[in-house]
Amino acid sequence: RKETRLKSIHIIKNPVSEKLDELHVFSWPIWEKEASEFPWTYDEQETCYILEGDVTVTLESGEQVHIEAGDLVVFPKDMSCRWHIHHPIRKHYHFGPISL
Repeated sequence: RKETRLKSIHIIKNPVSEKLDELHVFSWPIWEKEASEFPWTYDEQETCYILEGDVTVTLESGEQVHIEAGDLVVFPKDMSCRWHIHHPIRKHYHFGPISL
């Protein structure tokens, strides 16, 4: 289990199933998006669990983060970035504070 904490994005690679159960991840809504590129700003913290696909997220600093199936990711409130979805994304998501 690898955990990466950038300045603003927190990624847990392949989190243990107990953690997903504890967070009730599989009861969260699902969002899907085809391969595409778009800017995004987070009005509130978002936690998501990637079910399928992969994306490169480019932060305002120019730093790039690769996110893929099996990642549990926390995006902080007020972060602006650009999403480049390489393979269609399917994810569970939750808006609002959550503690990992």
